Amino acid sequence: MTVSTNPYAYDPRDRGKFYAHLQAELEAYLSDERDWLVNLANASALLYQRLPELNWAGFYLWRGEELVLGPFQGKPACTRIKLGRGVCGTTARARKTTVVSDVHAFPGHIACDSASASEIVVPLLLEGERLLGVLDLDSPRQARFDAEDARGLEAFAQRLVAGIDWPARLD
Repeated sequence: MTVSTNPYAYDPRDRGKFYAHLQAELEAYLSDERDWLVNLANASALLYQRLPELNWAGFYLWRGEELVLGPFQGKPACTRIKLGRGVCGTTARARKTTVVSDVHAFPGHIACDSASASEIVVPLLLEGERLLGVLDLDSPRQARFDAEDARGLEAFAQRLVAGIDWPARLD
């Protein structure tokens, strides 16, 4: 496995190129490893190190009737989230990316870190159908995420899901 040790410059004028580089780094990790736990751990670290202005990057995994904390980078977090609750539970229920410019204005927001001001949550869907969990990114800056971030992170999540040998159940 060859993985770059140089962070890619974040150029707000060319985030498409930035996300292409991020995808290439993910590909390097996935090329030699298919284990779900290993790859989610590395993916959370990659996102946390490469994306500017984050205070949390990680995964919540679907287990039975709720989302359970998975690999992440940042401060300790909420451990279980019910379907439809908060940004993560709302995203899991809708199975659609949620971009929140101001988490304090989001009804039912779960505040694990009071420093978080904005959030993006991307569903992890196997074959576009089976809910595996969600990718959750928080920022201390309001309106940190937009539609271009959503597209880049959705592509990242899709490639991650496709590059992992998922167990029949995650519990």
